[in-house]
Amino acid sequence: CPVGYPTPLDAMTKSPREKLIYVPCIVPSKDRPDYLAVISVDPKCSDCCKVIYRLPMPHKGDELHHMNWNTCSSCYGNPSKRRDKLVLPCLNSDRIYVVDVGQDPRAPRLFKVIEPEEVHSYGVGAPHTPHCLPSGEVMLSTMGDANGNAKGSFLVLEERTFSLRGTWQPELYFSDFGYDFWYQPRHNVMVSSQWGAPSAFRTGFNMADVKQGLYGSSLVVWDWMYRQKLQTLDLGEEGLLPLEVRFLHDPDAAEGYVGCALGGTVFRFFKNDEKCWEAEKVISVPPKKVKGWAMEMMPAVITDILISLDDRFPVRSPAWIHGDVRQYDISVHEAPERSSGRVFHGRLVYYKNWTREGHS
Repeated sequence: CPVGYPTPLDAMTKSPREKLIYVPCIVPSKDRPDYLAVISVDPKCSDCCKVIYRLPMPHKGDELHHMNWNTCSSCYGNPSKRRDKLVLPCLNSDRIYVVDVGQDPRAPRLFKVIEPEEVHSYGVGAPHTPHCLPSGEVMLSTMGDANGNAKGSFLVLEERTFSLRGTWQPELYFSDFGYDFWYQPRHNVMVSSQWGAPSAFRTGFNMADVKQGLYGSSLVVWDWMYRQKLQTLDLGEEGLLPLEVRFLHDPDAAEGYVGCALGGTVFRFFKNDEKCWEAEKVISVPPKKVKGWAMEMMPAVITDILISLDDRFPVRSPAWIHGDVRQYDISVHEAPERSSGRVFHGRLVYYKNWTREGHS
């Protein structure tokens, strides 16, 4: 299909309703491959809300994670670009799969496999977030080296062949940790976040690893044009494990948000009057005192945040632990207000008493 819309608001108001969604599915037992599920969401079809196809990967134990399109609105206005591939990095195996969804969207097929040895040849491993670039290339963040040590870097895939082109930034400028990233070309900036060392998170989360410095708590600000680090914003203990980076959709905006898993917080990052970048805590979800768990105080573990296309409402979810999804009004960007939107979907917390006002 042609690529994107001229503005986020155009996408919000003029785009057709989705008829299919693609979901990466992980098999924890590793006795069969992970797969990409295709789900119909077309209310006019009899198979609406059903899995209509599964594409298994050729290997077991990959752990598919984040995925993204090969092109997006960054390529708007270029008729040669096609939004017809999905890029799926693997946390455990260090593979990268490219899936063709253009020829038959209801039954995608595997287009390319980038093996771990190819990824490791550039001194990186644990690929995480893919994003399309205005050039038509795809860039992926990586979180480690070939041996599972912490190392934040970025790989670039060629536009048509999806062959590895190399690292985005000079080797000199890798960061201590890696995870997510997003860029804002009009401000010549990219912001990346930090999870932890692959050798630590692949064996299961352990607070002792946090104390040993195997997890991050900073945002890294990059010069987009010259591909080098400008600043490191230390978020402290309240910002431990900063994960998903979300700039405002307004391409002129020089601010965004990041959800911090272990800190149970959301930080706003922004460019100040001196043209330097700062970060401030704007949302905090306190831990809960619990029984029968690994720790006495259970953090929210905010794993993801999303911002509506009109930049009014972010939704955040401590989905791993507390089990609720909350909506905040960010009309005043530096002072988000929680709206009435809140849904409990159940996780590890069992609430003993419920009232109209809340629970205990």
